[in-house]
Amino acid sequence: MNPLTDDEAPAPAAVLFDMDGTLVETEEHWGEALFALARSHGGELSAGARAATVGTSMATALGVLYADLGMAVDEARLAADARWVEDRVAELMAAGVHWRPGARELLEAVRAAGVPTALVTTTPRRLTDLVLASMARSSGGRVPFAVTVCGDEVPARKPDPAPYLQAAEALDVDIRCCVVVEDSVVGVTAGLASGAAVLGVPAMQAIDPAPGLVLRETLAGLGLADLATLLADRAGAGR
Repeated sequence: MNPLTDDEAPAPAAVLFDMDGTLVETEEHWGEALFALARSHGGELSAGARAATVGTSMATALGVLYADLGMAVDEARLAADARWVEDRVAELMAAGVHWRPGARELLEAVRAAGVPTALVTTTPRRLTDLVLASMARSSGGRVPFAVTVCGDEVPARKPDPAPYLQAAEALDVDIRCCVVVEDSVVGVTAGLASGAAVLGVPAMQAIDPAPGLVLRETLAGLGLADLATLLADRAGAGR
C-alpha cells in the first residue's frame, strides 16, 4: 500500500527525476561547451539550435550543431567532439553545481515521506557521479537517490521510455503509479511513453500540453501532496 500524503491522497509509488535543468543548473554547462565547440569550428551556434539540443543525447546534440554550422557529419570528428564536450562539462561540473529553485526541497520532502526516488538522466555516468557528489555534499553527505540510471547504461535514450522503465524495474514499482519530473521535450516524451504521470518544468525549452502532463513554471513551493494530486488527476482523467 502506498503511503498517504497530508491530504490523504495516495503518494506515488516512486518519483523519478531528470537531472540537467530539472534538479540542477547544469544545462548551462552543456551550453557553454557547445558554444565553445562551435567557435572552435569557426562558427557560432544559434540560439534555436542550442535550444534543440536540450535534454538530448550527445550524438543528437552534435548532429544539431553540425547542421546549424553547415558541417558534414564525420564519425571520427563526432567521436573527438563528443570527448571534448564531455571533458569540458566535467571540468565545469567538478567546480560544483547549483540546485534549481525548489528542487532540493521537493526531493527532501519525497524522501522524508519514505517514497522511493530515482535519478534518470541522459548524461553519462562519469559526469553524473560528479553531480551526485555535489548533491551529497549539500545534503549532509547523503546520496539522495535509491537508483540512478545514466545515458550510457540504457538500451535506448530519451525520448525512448527505456530509461524510465529501467528505473521503475530497479525500484520494483509499477511505472503507471509513478511521477516523472522533467524539463525538456525529449524527457517529457519519454516519461509519458513509459506510462508515468509527468510534471514538466520547462527551463530552456517550451513544452506543449499533453494528456498526463502537468506543466509548472518552477518546483518552488511544490510538495509530495502536489505530486499525489497530479497522479490522482491523471487516473481520474483516464476513467
